[in-house]
Amino acid sequence: MEQFKYFGTTLTHLHSIQEEIKSRLKSWNACYHSVQNLLSSRLLSRNIKIKTYRTIVLPIVLYGCETWSLTLWEEHSLRVFENRVLRRIFGSTRVEATGEWRKLHNEELNNLYSQQNIIWVIKSRMRWVGHVACMEERGFGGET
Repeated sequence: MEQFKYFGTTLTHLHSIQEEIKSRLKSWNACYHSVQNLLSSRLLSRNIKIKTYRTIVLPIVLYGCETWSLTLWEEHSLRVFENRVLRRIFGSTRVEATGEWRKLHNEELNNLYSQQNIIWVIKSRMRWVGHVACMEERGFGGET
């Protein structure tokens, strides 16, 4: 068997995290499509949309991320995912000189989104897990 699901996580015989991230992004895509109308609604504030993203959509992608070691390709895929959601939340911007509408650039999205990006969240969780592992090695894990 080359890969299988275990407690919702895709495990492969090569211990590759790529398949797990692809699986997470597929799950996210289904969730995203179910809430995309909320994220683009003009009736909801940006704060509500961001809270919806952070409480409903983001946990689906981040499930089990404490065990991931990300390559640049995987970081890029996750940033593309997040930028797509943020573009849906913040909408387009109008160019004053021409009056035309355009998508927001990545840097503009980063400035509008006051939270930490998805890569920072994953890496901070990985650091936290590393601290817990060190505590257990030093005898602070509750064992006597």
